[in-house]
Amino acid sequence: MAGILETLTVPRPSSALSPIVCSSRVSGRRSVVKLPETNGLKVKSFGSVSLRSNESVRRGNRIVCEAKEATEVLPVNDGSWQSLVLESEIPVMVEFWAPWCGPCRMIHPLIDELAKEYAGKLTVYKVNTDESPAIASRYGIRSIPTVIIFKGGEKKDAVIGAVPRSTLCTSIEKFL
Repeated sequence: MAGILETLTVPRPSSALSPIVCSSRVSGRRSVVKLPETNGLKVKSFGSVSLRSNESVRRGNRIVCEAKEATEVLPVNDGSWQSLVLESEIPVMVEFWAPWCGPCRMIHPLIDELAKEYAGKLTVYKVNTDESPAIASRYGIRSIPTVIIFKGGEKKDAVIGAVPRSTLCTSIEKFL
């Protein structure tokens, strides 16, 4: 049947600044492709591949990986709290939640959107209060969801409950 016509070399995380190199077995040419910096990939099908500048080959069900924007808010725990939150160079927003909490599940998509919107200006993490009760206790978390904003390693603001987007944005904007 059909063989692989192109290969894609993706750098390891330690060499994340290296460009991605594509090569074709048919033409033997190598070309550098610069993709935006992201934390994930999505798959997209397309119908034809251009192997040379003047010819195009029809291929069914070809797949290309396309960069997608990161939307996942990463968890933080007792072991990573100091380095990720308190020693951060930029402001940090932390959502305190638990898997059994209905309002917490309601605001997860909002927290993900805000993480994407403020990427580079604000880092966003989540703390599962069932798995890290010491952190929750240290900051007096008595009700979840609670969102706390830290700047320079200090607690600056807290928002309790499933609040609208505008409330969280107002709180974030104060510390950027």
